[in-house]
Amino acid sequence: MRACAILQLLLASAIASPVSAQSPGTFTATGSMTIPRTGHSATLLTNGKVLIAGGAVLSNVLNTAELYDPGSGTFAYTGNMTTPRASHTATLLPDGRVLIVGGSEGYPSTFTEIYDPSTGTFSPASDTIFGHVCHQATLLNNGKILITGGGANGGLPAGPELYDPTAGVFASAGTYARGNSTSGFNTCQESVSTLLPDGRVLIVWETNTAELYDPTAGTFTPTGKSIGFCFCDGMPTATLLMEGKVLVAGGEDDSGIHASAELYDPSTGTFTATGSLTTPRVGQTATLLPDGGALMAGSDTYSADLASAEVYAQVSGVFTPTGNMTVPRANGQTATLLNGGKVLIVGGADTAVHSSTAELYSPPVLVSAPVLFSLTGNGQGQGAIWDATTGEVASPQNPAAAGEILSMYTTSLFEGGAIPPQVGIGARLAKIVYFGDAPGYPGYFQVNFQIPAGVTPGSSVPVALTYLGRSSNAVTISVQ
Repeated sequence: MRACAILQLLLASAIASPVSAQSPGTFTATGSMTIPRTGHSATLLTNGKVLIAGGAVLSNVLNTAELYDPGSGTFAYTGNMTTPRASHTATLLPDGRVLIVGGSEGYPSTFTEIYDPSTGTFSPASDTIFGHVCHQATLLNNGKILITGGGANGGLPAGPELYDPTAGVFASAGTYARGNSTSGFNTCQESVSTLLPDGRVLIVWETNTAELYDPTAGTFTPTGKSIGFCFCDGMPTATLLMEGKVLVAGGEDDSGIHASAELYDPSTGTFTATGSLTTPRVGQTATLLPDGGALMAGSDTYSADLASAEVYAQVSGVFTPTGNMTVPRANGQTATLLNGGKVLIVGGADTAVHSSTAELYSPPVLVSAPVLFSLTGNGQGQGAIWDATTGEVASPQNPAAAGEILSMYTTSLFEGGAIPPQVGIGARLAKIVYFGDAPGYPGYFQVNFQIPAGVTPGSSVPVALTYLGRSSNAVTISVQ
């Protein structure tokens, strides 16, 4: 079947966005966790559920985990982690499993493990080179995971590391431009890291210096310096916006909690001021919304934590207050963009009280997760994915090969946005060659990608697209 026939499937195959009764711009309570948590991780799985793992309640570090089901609005236990951990990272791998790295139960951990949603169990994985806690984990476009920032184990410098899901091992990622010594840092986090549209990673240190990691060259190089304050008593958030710039907002130094915000432009390597937060914030969550806004929720303060929230508009560069959360939260809560377009806020601490509560934020515009199309029209089985040159579907009769460029249509990308989707083929990530409007089909988007080497051949190799952390449905293609 050729591409012209595929196009006729689109309207019949489209999956409608869910209708929400929640008022736009408001927070509404949802089911509570089975146990209070702060410093836990929250990972949106490919099935739309959210894995909540570890964390702490008072001085007790947890090894328990649970799943939030957006359909029922409830949490339920899943398997326990192999070790207790808090302030760790949890990263969704291209094959749908979750890599858990580091954290602390009194000291930065070298232990890692993998959660398998198909069995609901955790199993040990390879150790990291150094212990890490309060670090960041970034899924690179080559499928590897970069570990940066965070504390070190036994006083040793916690250098950057790379995890290769194919080999299942960690290796050194080299030396930071500022050196690998962690001495002199006041915060556990030390830095914030953001994947840029071109595949590099921006790292902003608490000293307000910044550098870039280039996965192709395997090097760290200095870039522009934050124009305002240092973040020596609390890190800001760093959010990649749809236009491709990074919004750095809030933080804290000896002068107090910051209301300032600035934009990092990868094309110039510079930071420039943008509109200030309506409320000084540190320890807040920052979530990029599918309509282009950035939601900031909660904050630590010197007296009581905040329930307030606000949204940054990239067009105007202005923050505007939105509805308040149902409870104050800061330092250890998580925010997860769900497939239906709402944001799930979970746990955290209000001063010394650790919370088991959760709530949902409803943006003014609800945008569902991307959809891939299939020949059957139900979003399952043989994908409507074709060879970009011949127009033939990548089916058993015309299997794709490594290096070949394929095309497909999808929904829910941001019109004119600079953030590329990620396409997983089996357990591998593909190189994105093009993404943008689908010619002649308003509201749909075309994505061209290259079949990577190493894909296990088969007549039903799964393909899924991830955008803003949300996975599409999986369809299949044939790969030789």
